[in-house]
Amino acid sequence: MARSVLSIRTGALSIGTGALGVGALAYVGVVDPHRPGTLFPPCPFHLLTGWNCPLCGGLRMTHDLLHGDLGAAVVDNVFALVGLPLLAIWVVWRIRRGERAFSLPALVVIAAAAVAWTVVRNLPGFPLVPTLISQ
Repeated sequence: MARSVLSIRTGALSIGTGALGVGALAYVGVVDPHRPGTLFPPCPFHLLTGWNCPLCGGLRMTHDLLHGDLGAAVVDNVFALVGLPLLAIWVVWRIRRGERAFSLPALVVIAAAAVAWTVVRNLPGFPLVPTLISQ
């Protein structure tokens, strides 16, 4: 009996999480984050430092991908575009092998890559920066 209740709760949680994810993707697909004044939260790192963080441009990249514009997605955040799917595949591979998802050396590499990307993308004249379209 307790197992079936847990199974129902897990299933409901999975369905709710999936619905929330689909709703968020639909919103990002419909509302263009390239346009100022849209209802997207600002990046706290960017607000505090004036620099683009490793994930700045991620919503724009997602919008571009949902509209089939791979070139614009690369410009908005190539690090997330390539890195997040590779990271997800690697985590699934490690979990299926019975290993922890993230080892300490892996976390150090991920952090170092994020810091390096943050520095490089904020260098003057670096061409791959998130785009905004004036209204």
